[in-house]
Amino acid sequence: MKKYMVLGAAFCVAFAFTGCKSQESAYKKVWEKAQAQEEQNRNQAPAQETAPVVTPLVEKSADQTTVTNVDNATVRTEDVTVVSGPGLKAYSVVVGSFSLKTNAEGMQNTLKQGGYDAQIAYNSSINMYRVVASTYADKASAVQSRDAIRGSQYNPKSDAWLLFKK
Repeated sequence: MKKYMVLGAAFCVAFAFTGCKSQESAYKKVWEKAQAQEEQNRNQAPAQETAPVVTPLVEKSADQTTVTNVDNATVRTEDVTVVSGPGLKAYSVVVGSFSLKTNAEGMQNTLKQGGYDAQIAYNSSINMYRVVASTYADKASAVQSRDAIRGSQYNPKSDAWLLFKK
């Protein structure tokens, strides 16, 4: 009886392994078909490309001051607590967000060396430390500060944004 059970189990294992065929050849066929279609599309495309049209640069004198529309400035509302600093007013300019407090402290020190009264605020709902370069009671002052910080050496990616503290 044991011989028949072992023989039956061996037969089942052999059948299971022979029943599974590799799908690699199917993937290869699809890839080759896609390559052929791509090649055909390249051959049908026009051989001559036109040069892009470039609008000439017109220089204008800088005798006018650009005024940012304060009412349309995007503001994020978050519930944050101050970790390092004297405290936040209603509107703050955030120049960095970090998941590690040490990274936020490094940026805070850099900003302080640059003359900013930088602070660190913590958003517990998303576990992020926000580095605040400056904080203001009114939105207009915060927008002006954000625009001044954007593109500076302290915010080269121009990603400073406004935070409204709940």
